[in-house]
Amino acid sequence: MDQAHQKGISRRHFLQTALLGTAGFSILPPLAYGRPAPSDTINIGVIGLGRQAQGLTNTFLNIPGVKVVAGSDVYRVKRQRFEQLVNGYYQHQKKRSKIKTYEHYTDLLNRKDIDAVVIATPDHWHALMGIDACRAGKNVYLEKPLTFTIKEGQELVKAVRNNNRILAVGSQQRSSREFQHAVNLIREGKIGRVERINAHVGGPPVPYNLGPQPIPDGLNWELWLGPNPYVHYNPALNPPISLDPPQGETIWAAWRLYKETGGGYTTDWGAHMFDIAQWALNKDSSGPVEVIPPGYQDYDYLTYRYDDGVTMTERPYDEQKSRGIKFWGSDGWIEVTRGGFKSSDPSLDIQRNAEGGIDNTRFAHQLDFIAAIRNDRDPVVPVEVGHRTSTVCTLGNIAYELQRPVQWNPQQESFVNDAEADHYLHRPYREGYSLT
Repeated sequence: MDQAHQKGISRRHFLQTALLGTAGFSILPPLAYGRPAPSDTINIGVIGLGRQAQGLTNTFLNIPGVKVVAGSDVYRVKRQRFEQLVNGYYQHQKKRSKIKTYEHYTDLLNRKDIDAVVIATPDHWHALMGIDACRAGKNVYLEKPLTFTIKEGQELVKAVRNNNRILAVGSQQRSSREFQHAVNLIREGKIGRVERINAHVGGPPVPYNLGPQPIPDGLNWELWLGPNPYVHYNPALNPPISLDPPQGETIWAAWRLYKETGGGYTTDWGAHMFDIAQWALNKDSSGPVEVIPPGYQDYDYLTYRYDDGVTMTERPYDEQKSRGIKFWGSDGWIEVTRGGFKSSDPSLDIQRNAEGGIDNTRFAHQLDFIAAIRNDRDPVVPVEVGHRTSTVCTLGNIAYELQRPVQWNPQQESFVNDAEADHYLHRPYREGYSLT
C-alpha cells in the first residue's frame, strides 16, 4: 500500500501554546516546525473502541487540525457507540462528519485518506496491528505496553524505522509535570547517586480461570483472539455495553490479568512505573542485566539489577501501597506518583497551584504525537523507548514463570546462555497468523 502523505502545519500558535507546559523541561524534545505539507488536517482512525479508546477519542476530537474519521472494533455495539460519539461531537460543532467503522482493522488501514491510527486494543494485537499500520503508511499512537513479547517489540521497531513512520507510545506519565520534575532532579544529581528504587506495580498474570459464557451477538470472538491461543469467552475479557439504555463498561477489561491474554500488573502498571525508572537512570537504550523473582533464596520481591549496581524492586514504599516509584539516593530520596511528589529535601518540591495540586497541560502527550507528525520528528516516547520498557516488564514475568533468576544482555537483547529462557522471547501464534 502507498504511504500516506505527512500532513502539514496548522494551528501553529495553538500547539506552541499548549505545549509550553511541557516543552520547558529539558528532557522533552524541542518543538520545532518543519515545512508545510499539502493539507492542514490530520485524519485519524481508532482501532479498538473500548473504555480506553473512549478517552483517547475525546482527546483527539478536541485537538485543532485533527479529524477522527474512522474506527474499528470486533464488537458491533462498540462500533455503534463510537459512531454516536464522533458524529455527535461534530454535529455539536456544526461540522460535517463522514465517520465509518469496520469490523476488521485492515479495512481501516486500506483507506488512503487516513494519516494516523490510534491503537487501543488488548496487548496481544499490538504488534501485528502496529506493523501492518506502518506498512500501510500510517503513523501510530499505540497504547502501552508496546507488545506482548520481546520478539514482537524487536520486529515492531524494525517496521517503524524501515517504513519511516512515527510511533508514539501511550506512556503519558512522561508528559506529566510531577514525573518530569522528578526525573530532572535525579539526573541532575539532586539526591546524589541513585542506589535503589522501589516501584510498586503489582503482581504477574495468573492462569485463565474464568468460566465460559455465551458469546454476545455482534462480537467476533475469533477475531478478538487473533494470534492468541483459544480461550472461551467470558464478559470480564470484553465487558458488555449497552446503547439503550446507555451503559458503558463498568470495569476495566480483565484480559490483562491472565497469562493467556495479558501480562498482569507487571506489564500493565510496570509499563508506567518501570518506564520512569528506565528514564531516570538514562537506560532508555539499555536495561537490567539480571532479574530475580520473589521466593528465590532470600528475595521477597521481584528484583532488577543494572550493570551500575542499582537495584529496582517491585515493592510498596508507603502504607497506602501507592502505584508509584521511590528513588533512594546517597543524599536523599524522591517519591513520585500520579499527581503526587515528595522529597527528603523540601527545597526540591514541585511548584503547586493554589489548591496544592500539580497542574498538567491538558492533552500534552497526544499533542506531542500530533506535533511529531507535523515536524517529522520522534515523539516524547518513541518506539525504541517503549520496546525497552516493555522488555523490562516481560523479563519480570519470565523470571516469575521460571521461578529463578535470568541474566540479560541489554546490548544484544538476548538471554545469557539460557536456552530455557529463550523459549519465552516469543510465543506460538494460532494458525493463519505470522509476525513476519
